[in-house]
Amino acid sequence: MNAGDVLQGKVALVTGAGSGLGAALCEVLCQAGAMTIAADLRLEAAQSIAGRVRGFGCTCTALGMDVGDERAVSVGMEEAIAQFGGLDIVVNNAGTDVTLPFDEPAVADWQRILATNLTGPFLVSRPVVRSMRARGGGHIVNIASTAAKRAWPNASAYRASKWGLLGLSHALHSELRGQGIKVSAVVAGGMRTPFLLHRFPDIDLACLQEPRNVAQAVLGLLMMPAKSVIPELMVLPMRETSWP
Repeated sequence: MNAGDVLQGKVALVTGAGSGLGAALCEVLCQAGAMTIAADLRLEAAQSIAGRVRGFGCTCTALGMDVGDERAVSVGMEEAIAQFGGLDIVVNNAGTDVTLPFDEPAVADWQRILATNLTGPFLVSRPVVRSMRARGGGHIVNIASTAAKRAWPNASAYRASKWGLLGLSHALHSELRGQGIKVSAVVAGGMRTPFLLHRFPDIDLACLQEPRNVAQAVLGLLMMPAKSVIPELMVLPMRETSWP
């Protein structure tokens, strides 16, 4: 089955679309036929990605939105839904972290990380669910991490947020599949994105995967037959160091 046959005419919104995996997702989904909204905290970055994707002959618009800000999400999602008449696909990809021992980050850092990584998907998904119900179904994809499966030092807030996101994703899968709404969590291993490369400049690139590989895995989830859903998918580089 051709990807375009599945996503043609669908409307997809990607958060954290300004770089890395989010940018790759916008490219892959647009090229598969979806009309795509690139949402990012940095409007300029979202506009840059949207412009690049439109160069492939795709429909892609930019949306500036802080997923951790309830008011901003309310306004942004209302705008996105009104622009296209609804949403069929949402990928909750926005994420942030600080790499410090547990007792060093400020409380504000903890709150910001959880607001972006966990509260953000909650805030984005609420209006999406209502829109999807009206359209007869849809698919929410939450980008988790191997940090949702195991822990290592100096990123306690990030791990707490990703464990929480995986739990939220499974809860929504259980609650919404009877309404025709699919929910999938993607547990992604290390990727060659600014999220890792800016914080760990000496990281071994051979142990990381291209973000487009994970984006292609997300596309695979979206191409599943209507009567089947994958609640959780792990996508790792062949030399992943954070998972056995």
